[in-house]
Amino acid sequence: MAYFAQGFHYRSYVDYIKGFWVSLHLCFLCFCCCMHLNFPLEIVSRYAITTVECSMWNPHSQAKEAIFEVELPGAAFISNFTITINNKVYVAEVKERATAKRIYEEAKKKGRTAGHVGTKETEKFRLAINVEAESQMTFTLTYEELLQRRLGHYEVVLSVRPGQLVSNLTLELSISERTGISFLKVLPLRTTKLLSNTVRGDANIPPSTEVQQTTSCAHIRFTPTLKDQKIYSTSTGIAGDFVVQYDVDLKDLIGDVQVIYNGYFVHYFAPRGLPIIPKNVIFLIDVSGSMIGTKIKQTKNAMQTILSDLRPDDHFNIITFSDVVNIWNPNSTIQATPQNVKKAKDFVSKIVADGTDINAALMMAGSIIKTNTPEERSGKHRIPLVILLTDGEPTIGVTSGEKIAQNTKKALNSTSLFGLAFGDDADFPLLRRLSMENRGVARRIYEDADAALQLSGFYDEVASPLLYDIQLNYLDNHVYDVTQSLFPNYFQGSELVVAGRVQQDVKNLHVTMTGSGLDKNIALANDVAIVNPSNASFGCSGELERIPNFVHRLWAYFTIKELLRVKKQSNMNLALKTPGFPFPKSHFTNKTDSPINLACFHTAVFTNTHLLMYCLRNCIIHAGFFYGFSLLLENMFSFFFLLTADGDPHFLVHLPKSGQNICFTINGQENDELRLVDDPIKGVSVTGHLKAVHSRVESQDVTPTYFDRITIITETHGAGAWTITITLHNITLNGEASALLRTDKPGTLQRCDLNITVDGALRIWVKVAQNVEFLVLLHHYQHPINHQMDHLGIYISQGGGLSLQAHGLLGKKDTILYQLIF
Repeated sequence: MAYFAQGFHYRSYVDYIKGFWVSLHLCFLCFCCCMHLNFPLEIVSRYAITTVECSMWNPHSQAKEAIFEVELPGAAFISNFTITINNKVYVAEVKERATAKRIYEEAKKKGRTAGHVGTKETEKFRLAINVEAESQMTFTLTYEELLQRRLGHYEVVLSVRPGQLVSNLTLELSISERTGISFLKVLPLRTTKLLSNTVRGDANIPPSTEVQQTTSCAHIRFTPTLKDQKIYSTSTGIAGDFVVQYDVDLKDLIGDVQVIYNGYFVHYFAPRGLPIIPKNVIFLIDVSGSMIGTKIKQTKNAMQTILSDLRPDDHFNIITFSDVVNIWNPNSTIQATPQNVKKAKDFVSKIVADGTDINAALMMAGSIIKTNTPEERSGKHRIPLVILLTDGEPTIGVTSGEKIAQNTKKALNSTSLFGLAFGDDADFPLLRRLSMENRGVARRIYEDADAALQLSGFYDEVASPLLYDIQLNYLDNHVYDVTQSLFPNYFQGSELVVAGRVQQDVKNLHVTMTGSGLDKNIALANDVAIVNPSNASFGCSGELERIPNFVHRLWAYFTIKELLRVKKQSNMNLALKTPGFPFPKSHFTNKTDSPINLACFHTAVFTNTHLLMYCLRNCIIHAGFFYGFSLLLENMFSFFFLLTADGDPHFLVHLPKSGQNICFTINGQENDELRLVDDPIKGVSVTGHLKAVHSRVESQDVTPTYFDRITIITETHGAGAWTITITLHNITLNGEASALLRTDKPGTLQRCDLNITVDGALRIWVKVAQNVEFLVLLHHYQHPINHQMDHLGIYISQGGGLSLQAHGLLGKKDTILYQLIF
């Protein structure tokens, strides 16, 4: 028997290497040998899927503990973790943190194979594994991320630090870019994470590295021998980062639109060759007492570089703040002439660190940025930017984050705010919120020897705006569930990405782009043919198995992040649901006043979000992926990430007074009827019928069950009872008369106040009374794997009309909402 449990502590983090991290640390002192270590990484149109596979052997007569630790990219999510022992695949079971630790310790004392997963540092997946005597185990971790284009290229960084010599160490990277790979570079192993360690120019690639490249495909293989590994250390082997940089050809100004994969599309927009628009930038610099010493010195060094990089047509100003706010030029921003830049450098050199009034500084910046120069009054446009650097939290003046956010949005209006959090004490959640709500982004600046390079490196990313007010449009009757498509700015060397879903029977997708450049407005249009996946070409042969899921997963990735952004801005408890993949047809909708609590993302272990996982469902390994979900909670810094083969319905309970969600499982039996809602006052009841699915894999004793029928009975209309029976194929209404709706096409049934609607996305809305509405989702699998079957999901989309006497597994009682997830 094997026990695996996990507890994580994640905080927001953006890696200043700007790359894609995989780091492996195996405990050499535990006397467990790493026999095999493999890093397969596949990139298809910027979407990267990385797997870390390690086989370990305990040659001793007693059980020994080993440690498996993997660094993750800041924007990645984990999509698979499994352990294989004696050809059997084991998945973890969700437990409360203390319970998980206790189970692990008990199993460890008995000499059983057991694992406890936790985090030691931010963005690190850590597994303490107890390996049985003379046994071998293999564990596999898979995570996914969309690579971001910065400074004109994508960078993949795989940190290989096994902590011992490995006889079979392989790193395999494939890159498929259908528009072509414009350049590809493999850098020498990077031995530190400092930006100052970045190798520039041509240098030797790591030994035992093979590179094969065609126009749109690249294969890179790194297989260091024991001799190669001993160059770094005779005992611990390689301790460095394998770095690959590349960029793509993008000749069409409107970008690369890929419309395939069973009704999903992705649009990459990264125009080249446009003239640079001048900017109107204000630098807000924290000079509070905590900046004394190295921080203020590094900030001053970075500002010297940044000021030198200002273009003559740019306008700028500098505001320093502590308990008071000081403005370098009190009236407005001024032109970046050589004389003004020199004066600004002199001002910066005399800055001394002196609490922290962030609100007052932002209000002053808003006032200055709104003061137009004579050129701007004559019609010349400049991109307004505010760059805020602070190492603390607001301690003077307005200190409420909510109030600061309100004031900032009002003061800055359409100005983009970029927040830089210097060190661990900075209020990064506040900076992130301020930036997200004001057309910008937030980054961490780490207290290290290269902090000045981190600061100037970030400025380089926003130094060259090419477009503003960019709108990417698609005909409304062709697409739906489209992610963010309106962008305030486009900066040179970056990329804008939109994903969405395409209506059935659409042959061509009409795409338009509008935006404003240096001296004119730009409008582009194109018709993109929808491609059959079997005929699609993505450069590398053998990628078609990944192709059907690629854009689908990318859309889900963006949808999750967008819902998280909306959730943070509106302070709502949102969650997102994925019954494995494919993603469900549900998405947030304007049908209700607030976004639906969608629940259950595909293992959504996003390292840059606060989330808590109490349980997972129907997790079983197939083709390198498992299916589960996470609960996304507000203001929580820990979660339990667990994998299980339990497929029974899961229920999400939201406790509004504490702001917490609790997930629990019902281990039902086939043909059980679960009473989900019973409101005797309103005359509403909901039941769900369970159907079992029998797996071909022995993962645990519990047989997963799903809802295959939902029955809603309502007596609220004064004319007898209505019974609505919903299956995967039909909706049957029985009462005074009978009626039938199909679930595979839109339609509506209305009887008095009762309204049943199948919308264009084939979601079923059942409104039985004022403020009482249910949402039923149809989950279909084209290629179901173990523990998967087509099933129904039900949600309360409006529950305000239920009485205080309502009860059941779904329902309302004493203002506590119970919502069902699968």
